[in-house]
Amino acid sequence: MSKKNNLKTLDQFIEEEFGPEGTPKREEFEKGYESFKIGFLIQQARLEKGMTQEELAEKCGTNKGYISKVENNLKEVRLSTLQKIVERGLGGHLELSIKL
Repeated sequence: MSKKNNLKTLDQFIEEEFGPEGTPKREEFEKGYESFKIGFLIQQARLEKGMTQEELAEKCGTNKGYISKVENNLKEVRLSTLQKIVERGLGGHLELSIKL
C-alpha cells in the first residue's frame, strides 16, 4: 500500500487542524502563520543570495541579532524595516495585498 494515498495538501491539513476560514481558531492560526511566513521568506531569500545574516544586516542598516529574531519569528518587524530588508538588503521588491 502506498503512503501517497495518506498525503494531504497544506490547505487540507490546516482546515482539519484549525477549522474553516473565518472561525476563531483558524483566525488565530492565520495571524501566527503570517508572521512565521515572513521570517521564513526572508531567510529563504537570504540563503538564495548566499548571504549570511550579518551581511544582510549590514546592507539594510541593522544587526545580525535583529535579522535572526525576524527570521525565527521572535521579533515583529515594522513595515518600513521589512521594506529595507527586502529592497536594500536583498535587492528585491516588497509587494503587499489585502484580502477582503
